[in-house]
Amino acid sequence: MDFLSSKRFITTSLVILVILNLTLMGVIWWQNFVSSSYQTVEVTRYYSGGRSPRVELNLTEQQKTEFMKLRQEHFRKTMPAVRKIVELKKALISESVKPTPDKQKLAALADSIGQRQAWIENNLANHFHELAELCTPSQRDSLEKMLGNIYHLRYQKMSSWRQRHSHDDPREMKPFGPPPQNP
Repeated sequence: MDFLSSKRFITTSLVILVILNLTLMGVIWWQNFVSSSYQTVEVTRYYSGGRSPRVELNLTEQQKTEFMKLRQEHFRKTMPAVRKIVELKKALISESVKPTPDKQKLAALADSIGQRQAWIENNLANHFHELAELCTPSQRDSLEKMLGNIYHLRYQKMSSWRQRHSHDDPREMKPFGPPPQNP
């Protein structure tokens, strides 16, 4: 009698397959329903693109340490302004949706937001300069390219969003220019 066609082999194989299927279904159920309640995630750093900028620049250990100190200091300095902008934007929205919004208050809120954003951009430029001072000339070139790519991709995403939501109005697909200057 052939071993592969025996009743004992077939029965044993079916029992093993049933046990494996039940085990697999149990693992899938555990992953989807039970283990999700035990998972907590704490975001301690944010790097867009998935890779740390230090990797692309081939920094030494000392440069990496200084880079992180500068980045942490930059974010520590700018976060209060960012939080204030969020607060001011909420106030702007709240005032905007009133039946009769106060135009002077809206203008004051918008000016305050603009001043803080200008301060953040100036601070960011100084931060980039401090980072560049840590780099060798070749690393500085890589830093410039990396920063350019980050902002190019960011505005490219914004532009593609506008294109998807433009309703075929070609004026909305063009990038925004600077505000008109009063002579």
